[in-house]
Amino acid sequence: MLDALFNGISIGAVLLIAALGLAIVFGLMGVINMAHGELMMLGAYTTFVVQNVCKQLGGLWFEGYIFLALIFAFILTAAVGLVLERGVIRFLYGRPLETLLATWGVSLILQQFVRSVNWLLVIGIALFCLFFFGGLWLQRRFVRKSWVVTVLFLLSLGIAIASCKFLAQVYKSALTQPWFGAQNVDVTAPSWLRGGIPFGGFQLPFARLFIIGLTIVCVAGIYIFLQRTSWGLRIRAVTQNRSMSACLGIPTQKIDALTFALGSGLAGVAGCAISLLGSVGPNTGQNYIVDTFMVVVVGGVGNLLGTIIAALAIGTLNYLVGSGTLALLLTPIPPLADLFTFFATTSMAKVMVFALIIAFLQVKPAGIFPQKGRTVDA
Repeated sequence: MLDALFNGISIGAVLLIAALGLAIVFGLMGVINMAHGELMMLGAYTTFVVQNVCKQLGGLWFEGYIFLALIFAFILTAAVGLVLERGVIRFLYGRPLETLLATWGVSLILQQFVRSVNWLLVIGIALFCLFFFGGLWLQRRFVRKSWVVTVLFLLSLGIAIASCKFLAQVYKSALTQPWFGAQNVDVTAPSWLRGGIPFGGFQLPFARLFIIGLTIVCVAGIYIFLQRTSWGLRIRAVTQNRSMSACLGIPTQKIDALTFALGSGLAGVAGCAISLLGSVGPNTGQNYIVDTFMVVVVGGVGNLLGTIIAALAIGTLNYLVGSGTLALLLTPIPPLADLFTFFATTSMAKVMVFALIIAFLQVKPAGIFPQKGRTVDA
């Protein structure tokens, strides 16, 4: 039972890191980001790349690569989130259905990008961005004509495609070899994260203890940022009353971009933690996105304490049911034991937990800690 509880809490810790970013984006901004799981996947792949680079360097570089991976994963996914917010999300505020469809499309694009990314694709994207955005910068200063944007887009796209075709003929497989492919890749934990601490009849794995510690640091950091800093105060002000915040001089568009980037960066940190638990693939994020949304909804939209309680409860319950622990404990009661034995698989455990959440939301539709005051009307 203790072993099952510990494993459940560690799974809940991973859900909590993922749900922190989603709670900020969905809870504070009202944006349904279906690409949140793919941002976690990008964080996991960043960990894989940093691991390979540090493995080549060897020594202390490999032993401490996980800390570099956390930094790079946060920066990369925060940058992707910033581009997503500036390029797509900012045009869809107040339209949740459109944000859901748009971010779902982005999630499919990111999955396919990871499967097929190679040097040729990166060079093509870089050339397109250089000519298109460089041309836009010049257009805003010298030629203020709307038709110029269309010409720039077609010209930049043509140059990028022609350059890629030329490079493919010259260098062939050297540039077209996929970086990752469709298969899963494995992340090797440093030596100090292998093994565990003996505790009674089982062992507390160092990797899971590290994830729990990382979760505590992330929760404390987000709380301090939102409650003790000027930018955190601005985020909370815009969340409660956007119009009044704008009247008081708060740059609401910058706050939106910062909030989305912060939530996306936390998704990258969650991806780094996930990579320590198993192999990483293009569909990694899809295994967690539904659970993280359930955590945010059950905990109460935008409520940090509710998110913590819901993540730990859902993670622990998932493991207790899926591992068969509850079925074993309820052996003296045959009907209940048979019921939980039927659900004693990972997929069926999710079904049962999902049904229990639906039943819970019938009683408390606003979650454990519902919003109060002006936040409800924001």
